[in-house]
Amino acid sequence: MKTKIVLFLFFIITAYFNSLIASNFNHNFLSKLNNPIDSIEYKINILLKKMTLQEKVGQMNQYNGFWEVTGPAPKDGNAKSKYEHLKMGLVGSVLNVKGVENVRKIQEIVVKESRLGIPLLFGFDVIHGYKTLSPIPLAEAASWDLTAIQKSARIAAIEASAVGINWTFAPMVDISRDARWGRVMEGAGEDPYLGSKIAAARVKGFQGTDLSANNTIAATAKHFAGYGFAESGKDYNTVDIGTSTLYNIVFPPFQAAVQSDVKTVMNSFNVINGIPSTANKFLQRDILKDKWSFKGFVISDWGSGAEMIDHGFAKDLKQVAKISANAGSDMDMESYAYVTYLKELVETGKVSIKVIDDAVKRILRVKFELGLFDDPYKYCNSKREKELIYHPDHLAAALDIAKKSIVLLKNNQQLLPLQKTQKNIAVIGALANEKNSPLGSWRIGSDDNSAVSVIEGLKKYTSNFVYAKGTDVTVGPVSFIQELNINETDKSEFNEAIELAKKSDVVIMVLGEHGFQTGEGRSRTKIDLPGVQQQLLEEVYKVNQNIVLVLMNGRPLAVTWADEHIPAIVEAWQLGTQSGNAIAEVLFGDYNPAGKIPMTFPRSIGQVPIYYNHYNTGRPGPKPEVFWSHYSDESTKPLYPFGYGLSYTKFEYSNLQINNSNPSAIKVSLTVKNIGSFTGEEVTQLYIHDRVASVVRPVKELKGFLKYSLKPNESKLVEFVLTNKELGFYNNNGEFIVEPGEFDVMIGTNSENGLTGSFIKK
Repeated sequence: MKTKIVLFLFFIITAYFNSLIASNFNHNFLSKLNNPIDSIEYKINILLKKMTLQEKVGQMNQYNGFWEVTGPAPKDGNAKSKYEHLKMGLVGSVLNVKGVENVRKIQEIVVKESRLGIPLLFGFDVIHGYKTLSPIPLAEAASWDLTAIQKSARIAAIEASAVGINWTFAPMVDISRDARWGRVMEGAGEDPYLGSKIAAARVKGFQGTDLSANNTIAATAKHFAGYGFAESGKDYNTVDIGTSTLYNIVFPPFQAAVQSDVKTVMNSFNVINGIPSTANKFLQRDILKDKWSFKGFVISDWGSGAEMIDHGFAKDLKQVAKISANAGSDMDMESYAYVTYLKELVETGKVSIKVIDDAVKRILRVKFELGLFDDPYKYCNSKREKELIYHPDHLAAALDIAKKSIVLLKNNQQLLPLQKTQKNIAVIGALANEKNSPLGSWRIGSDDNSAVSVIEGLKKYTSNFVYAKGTDVTVGPVSFIQELNINETDKSEFNEAIELAKKSDVVIMVLGEHGFQTGEGRSRTKIDLPGVQQQLLEEVYKVNQNIVLVLMNGRPLAVTWADEHIPAIVEAWQLGTQSGNAIAEVLFGDYNPAGKIPMTFPRSIGQVPIYYNHYNTGRPGPKPEVFWSHYSDESTKPLYPFGYGLSYTKFEYSNLQINNSNPSAIKVSLTVKNIGSFTGEEVTQLYIHDRVASVVRPVKELKGFLKYSLKPNESKLVEFVLTNKELGFYNNNGEFIVEPGEFDVMIGTNSENGLTGSFIKK
């Protein structure tokens, strides 16, 4: 009996000391890793040697937030399993957990209770702001203002970091030519040159100059690759493109992000060349990690690993884990494949331990660079959380980028700007009084109804207007995750709007898409004004033609009737928190619009996909006979071309000069003069065409732009330099080549209008 008691006490004491050692292990071990003299790579290797295989696999596992953090720990089901994984160090990151209190509590579980105390990454979709919202990214791209775009991302990072987030799944750098695809709102449009510049600006904005600072967050370039080329514009659909498009259109913004030291890359839902991106070794290992020397890690998109079963590429989650890890997908988001099967796959030789070690090193590197090993709670400062959300400086910056994102599409008879003394103004359209829709899609951290409405913005300028809704855009509940019910029949409030228009001198009509009508899963087969809004516009036009049409939308719209009839059209997109203030400043002339559309507007849906940098074809036309590339019932020309946008003033282009004496630095210059009566900003755009090449080149390619302001009668010498970087292209083997020959040059105010010249490159 005494022996049993002694043994029992021995086990109790041993267990106590083992637990004591374990509780102190992570503290002592992590303190050694904080030596500033040692390099990050040295620390990564030391830590890797201490990790078990299961702990390594845990770093490759990401979970969505799964329980009310401030409440009791989960006691059963899947949530309990995830909770235990946190304590066991089997989770590398979580997403959709926000708020200092919540973040700190989960971080404490991992740091204090897991064996090694490796801190978590906290990811979130910070797309165009956290609380203070800038315009949707497509709208920001219309500003062509890289400094303002970078500042927008910087503010988003400041606010997100203040609530505990240290990693964003942005920027989306997918190029897309199809306005039917809802996620065009999330990118920079159709052009790889502009898209690359914006990708770099956003990465720099999120990550700042010092990633270890407490107001920066790791960025993610997504979706790698080809997601924007989904067939028929239908989200998650198949992608089937040639290598020339892949190398010259799809890849450049991703490469620009990598060159800007983006810390993570997200793969995509689609298959490309018959291979799901999550299992695509060519994309993730050959191109990204090998050819581009990407040092960060690759994260799958939500459940994209498990979706390979539906694709017919994997039979079960075990195969998903094997092919994804071997292909270079380093972290699994919400597929549960890695945490369940990777250990077994390594032990049975199906996945090499080198594959695991490489992935874990990449993940740990980002955590070290963020400074999480120095202070796992550096993003958990309640004072910052209270002070920085909706900071006045952030609101001012959001207003600045919102104004710069507005595009003036039409302004006959100089109807705009309106005089501040203007009487008898009618304001019509449900969107004019909306405080939620202008926030746009992908704003899951924001507060509902926090936008300044158009009505509120106008009130700061005048009281001489009357509002009538005219019609609702949507019917029933509005949700980020549910389909919207568009009002297709109810015209009961038409008469009130029509009667108001009859007795008004000018009508401001605010029409367009609801903010949740674009975004993920929001593909459309019709890209006109939704519901009965077009009918309302036509009925109002019958009684008052003095209309300013303000469009709120997240994609290019086919508004051909409006272009033919309405004298003034303003593309106002979905501008975020300061929407109404920005629109009012433009309508009343306190800001002269200077935006240029980053995506072609079609005349009709039948033209889609439509884009400026197309190939010439063998039968470009027009020809007197029918046998040339055209439509029999519609023009081949767009409604508004890429790069298009008017101003309240006018700019004159003259004296184009091309100097090709140095074949590696072709100098192109011209003079631009403001010949109007308003101070205004212009975006001068340079396009080239390589007449004869070993791979057919587009009819035009943007290769430079400059934004600047001119006072009335002021002139500016605008200069560009074309180097091999601008004149070369990728062949179908992925080799960048520069060929001699004759090049056409066009410099102008959009992709269709400008001065032309040519030069020979030797």
